[in-house]
Amino acid sequence: MKYTIISGTNRNGSNTLKVAMQYQQMLGAKGVKAELVSLEGLDLNEKSSQLQKLEEEVLTPTDKFIIVMPEYNGSYPGSLKTIIDMSDIRKVWWGKKALLTGVSTGRAGNLRGMDHLTGALNYLKVTVHHNKLPISSVDKLLSHGGMITDAATLTAMEHQVEEFIAF
Repeated sequence: MKYTIISGTNRNGSNTLKVAMQYQQMLGAKGVKAELVSLEGLDLNEKSSQLQKLEEEVLTPTDKFIIVMPEYNGSYPGSLKTIIDMSDIRKVWWGKKALLTGVSTGRAGNLRGMDHLTGALNYLKVTVHHNKLPISSVDKLLSHGGMITDAATLTAMEHQVEEFIAF
């Protein structure tokens, strides 16, 4: 079973990437190896050789995706949408599973964006796990080392990861 975590923004130094890295560590502690994909630095203007390589070597062989995404204007980032739109949807997405986590500096944790992405992924025949985690005020939850240390949030993340492994 191949797991891939996608940090769903191309913004440099994002909190999203920090949270995605924490998911990778959580999975590793449970004996599950997960590839981490950051959209930072990807050329998204065309299906470049870099994007083609990502699709062939990482996305297509993936069975389960964990997508961590920030809230952009009440939805999910265009860079994440572009990755989906440029990929061979039958090879990359059909019949796969996904877990969604939204992050925001506001109070809703990107609930609306997770709903929007769920609809798009369901259209692509991806089964989205029911336990979608909104992480609100992420900027206040991250320590100076870039890790979430809030006990309640960590418990929710751990529970979500355990459910997804069994999913």
